[in-house]
Amino acid sequence: MIEIQRIGLLAAEQLQLIGKQTFAETFADTNTEENMQKYLEESFLTTKLLSELTNPNSEFYFALLHKKVIGYLKINFGEAQTEIKDSNALEIERIYVLKEFQGKKVGQLLYETALNRAKQINVDSLWLGVWEKNSKAINFYKKNGFVEFDKHIFQLGDDAQTDIMMKLQLNESTKR
Repeated sequence: MIEIQRIGLLAAEQLQLIGKQTFAETFADTNTEENMQKYLEESFLTTKLLSELTNPNSEFYFALLHKKVIGYLKINFGEAQTEIKDSNALEIERIYVLKEFQGKKVGQLLYETALNRAKQINVDSLWLGVWEKNSKAINFYKKNGFVEFDKHIFQLGDDAQTDIMMKLQLNESTKR
């Protein structure tokens, strides 16, 4: 049975490993080795991860199967959000699952963790950015009720890539 567990500082090394592995599995085939290397080195620095893990407006969760980390989730509130910084929204910054466990509802469990957290803190919406060429992820979010609302640039090494911004409205009374 897959278990979802919130993590803290003691899991920084595991987070670094799963983060690098899942990002590489997801994007290495469609990006240059140089750009991937640069991104992995900068984004998963131990000091950066420790800073993120101690930010009170960010939360990380592991998906575990028989105590093995098979995926993870990062969510942000308030000022920790990467762009919108809406106090009535929660950002899903990352949902990644090891390739061998994709299609086994692990991503759905991580997403539901984010959705439940959003409901607990009573925000109006969930939002995220997803690479325009990642049709698998776009379809996953559309299936879960997200709609496109904007675009932004995601820098991967020297490659400026377009992310589609997607949102799920939770509170109908504040729907715009």
